[in-house]
Amino acid sequence: ETIDRAIGDGHFEDLTDETVVRAMKAISESKAINKSEILFPVNVSRDENVKAEEQQRAIEFHVVGNSLTKQVDKQTIFWLIGLQAVFAYQLPEMPREYISQLVFDTKHKTLALIKENQPIGGICFRPFSSQGFTEIVFCAVTMSEQVKGYGTHLMNHLKDYSIKHGIRHLLTYADCDAIGYFKKQGFSKDIKLARPVYAGFIKEYDGATLMHCELHPSIVNTQFISVIRKQSEILKELIAQRHNEVQKVRPGLTCFKEGLRSIPVESIPGLREIGWKPQMRAQRTSRPLEESSDPEKLAASFTAILQSLRQHQAAWPFLRPVPAAEVPDYYDHIKYPMDLKTMGERLKQGYYVTRRLFMADMARIFSNCRFYNSPETEYYRCANSLERYFQTKMRELGLWDK
Repeated sequence: ETIDRAIGDGHFEDLTDETVVRAMKAISESKAINKSEILFPVNVSRDENVKAEEQQRAIEFHVVGNSLTKQVDKQTIFWLIGLQAVFAYQLPEMPREYISQLVFDTKHKTLALIKENQPIGGICFRPFSSQGFTEIVFCAVTMSEQVKGYGTHLMNHLKDYSIKHGIRHLLTYADCDAIGYFKKQGFSKDIKLARPVYAGFIKEYDGATLMHCELHPSIVNTQFISVIRKQSEILKELIAQRHNEVQKVRPGLTCFKEGLRSIPVESIPGLREIGWKPQMRAQRTSRPLEESSDPEKLAASFTAILQSLRQHQAAWPFLRPVPAAEVPDYYDHIKYPMDLKTMGERLKQGYYVTRRLFMADMARIFSNCRFYNSPETEYYRCANSLERYFQTKMRELGLWDK
């Protein structure tokens, strides 16, 4: 793990390995002195207890599934039957036949939590490698083993398994009782995937809420909590060391009582000693056109840009609002639609008093398109092409930030 520290120009640099090693050594020595902390650790998460059980082989995690092309061993069949029973008992509103159908379906797999050779929980899922996402179908832990952190560790194992197999997104339809669990596991009702990516692939359920989790390929989810805890300990130790180095009580400033209204920050006694550095201020460049007192000139520039964009070969999807009759679900997903015709009307009404307003509406056109359509579509390519052309025209007129 790496710990960063801020430097004067607003960027970050890594602490030296020696600094981190010294901090970790000090933490270890402190724990060695305080024996009770080792025997009876405070604030230990359930995740840590589950990981300890896994290391001791008291519990195991296995991805199992049925097959029509090769022999399925008896152990796998035994676990699949046990998982079907766990799901059926914990999800009583789900038809038992439907649960059996998906658990034993060759396209579905189940991440099984095994304790004393018995499945006590699992996540049944179906990967869609071509679409880049995995659908979670069932997720349950048997009643007697709940509230022990098994559900979180199950999901973390599934996340790591998905990343290993090139999957970056998890989708599921959660009923009202499961929404809280999935939120704790990093899922959100804000779906970042374009609908065409998953529509027609994922199974849709009435009365359930679609939830999405995006996976970061560099995060090992089963180690995430312990990494954060270790980083927190190191930071606290470094802060304590630094505090001991610079600890000094200085007399209060009296200049304000004498009538001075303000002083430069860098003149505060002791500030530089604790590592503060003045930030470099960016040089002011020439003011953009919007800061001039010529709104007519600004409007004329916007008119010329809109006219050029309408004539571009990639502009055809954006010339007017998307017809709801032709794309029925478009406005279910796009809450703030925008198009070149609407922008022309706003321009005539005097809405664009600054270039920022104009740029924001134009950016909305392209972001809406990329959100609703998948990258391989012609619409997506048109958005990229027209956006590049728009930026070029803005630069030609001196309206783009340097």
